[in-house]
Amino acid sequence: MPDEPHILRHTPPRRLKTIGIAALCVAAAVVTLGVISRVHADQGLTTWTNAQAIPTVKVISLKGSDAGSLVLPGDIQAFYNAPIHARVSGYLKKWYADIGAPVKAGQVLAEIDTPDLDQQLAQAKADMATAVANQRLAATTAQRWAGLLAQDAVSHQDADDKNGDLAAKTALVASARANVDRLEALESFKRITAPFDGVVTTRSTDIGALISIGGPTDIPLFTVADERKLRIYVQVPQSYSAALRPGMTASFTVPEYPGRTFTAILAATAQAVTPQTGAQLIQFQIDNGDKALKPGDYAQVKLNLPANAAAIRAPASALLFRDQGMQVAVIGPDGRVAIKPITIGRDLGTTVEIASGLTAQDRVIDNPPDSLRAGDQVRIAAADGAGAHAVR
Repeated sequence: MPDEPHILRHTPPRRLKTIGIAALCVAAAVVTLGVISRVHADQGLTTWTNAQAIPTVKVISLKGSDAGSLVLPGDIQAFYNAPIHARVSGYLKKWYADIGAPVKAGQVLAEIDTPDLDQQLAQAKADMATAVANQRLAATTAQRWAGLLAQDAVSHQDADDKNGDLAAKTALVASARANVDRLEALESFKRITAPFDGVVTTRSTDIGALISIGGPTDIPLFTVADERKLRIYVQVPQSYSAALRPGMTASFTVPEYPGRTFTAILAATAQAVTPQTGAQLIQFQIDNGDKALKPGDYAQVKLNLPANAAAIRAPASALLFRDQGMQVAVIGPDGRVAIKPITIGRDLGTTVEIASGLTAQDRVIDNPPDSLRAGDQVRIAAADGAGAHAVR
């Protein structure tokens, strides 16, 4: 007898079972795809992050040094400049030349009233007259005693005394005459004169002013400058001193003539470096026939420097200032960053001459980041800036 179905037993339809299995498969596929997508996204993020961590740099090509220029401040001075002091004390009696007045050599600039000196000279002349009178009397006496000695009327000792007295009186005359000459020379300094042709640039006295020499108030009464020829003094850094040669020319400008350029010739160098400044003093000269330039002017002097065949020029932006000294970053043979120490020959402002440490074949990184280290991987920017590629 066949078994009768149990009233509590439920057999699911075959169709529902198939649908359940399909749903489980779909869920498993969705989960698997989600996991794969997430893993792929993580890998992509890691790759992007690593790519962004590689710095992008610009590589520049080096070139040899060509002729350059150096602009330095200059001090313009008169070829001859004489502060004129008084040699005698007194009161200014009169002055004849004010500032800006052209003067000739020997021209009187002022006169000093010196009553004390005048009386000293008068006394010295009187003393000399007394000395001359005594000398004449001593000479007459010595001559008489010489005659008496020839007659054996006096002793040799007495005759020698008279001759000695004549010699002493003669010496007193010479002393008195020298004193008169000295005071007469001082009298000549009552007239202040110009030492050479030039222009009066300062006057620091006036009529009635007390003139005192040898004290704290002894200041120049006048200053005379010869402006027909000028000197320009420039302090040149030591690193450029080897390129200086007498006879080389330089151009310079002054603020009062914008757009006008003057040319001067290097006349002399100090041949020594000042320890306090690390620079060498050089002197240019220029004719100033039109009197356009003035002593005391400030000038911007441009020196034309010869090319250094052994040196290489690089932009100053490529330099690394680190504890080990001056360095540059280059792309090494292995395609990674290499740090090279260098020696700078001349600083030309936006560019520098590198004396040693680099060759013309080196690929130098411009504006390297401070975090860049030897062995780092970098991304080189395209020449036109459109893209970049990594160096591995």
